[in-house]
Amino acid sequence: MLKDYLDNHQEALKSDLIFQSRSGKPLHQSNILRRTLHPILEKFNVPKCGCHAFRRFRITHLRKNGVPEDLISYWAGHAGKSVTDAYSKLKLDLEFRKELTQRVGLGFALPSKKTVVGPNGPKIKTEPVPETAACA
Repeated sequence: MLKDYLDNHQEALKSDLIFQSRSGKPLHQSNILRRTLHPILEKFNVPKCGCHAFRRFRITHLRKNGVPEDLISYWAGHAGKSVTDAYSKLKLDLEFRKELTQRVGLGFALPSKKTVVGPNGPKIKTEPVPETAACA
């Protein structure tokens, strides 16, 4: 999905920002939450949460699937906790990381329907879904 987005948004490749506003500035997290994430969560009757929930989900999924802690720390952008962490060279072993990534997967299924990612627009108003949807 990211490759498709970049193929259709060549201006993103000209700056350091992959996702940016029309003026080329970074997207503000509160706009992403209010305009996109929170309406989606409301539609599924899921309590509001922020971007940190994605990090927590990913780290939990990696731990459940036996990924070494030093790789989890590396992927999450955390510093090593001990001298022993500096001795591990797993983060340098690209083939091992690729194999592990394929085995562990995302922890969720991507939608089969292509979604259109457009420029920032007005807040989307959604109507609550009358039935309760289960969300994992």
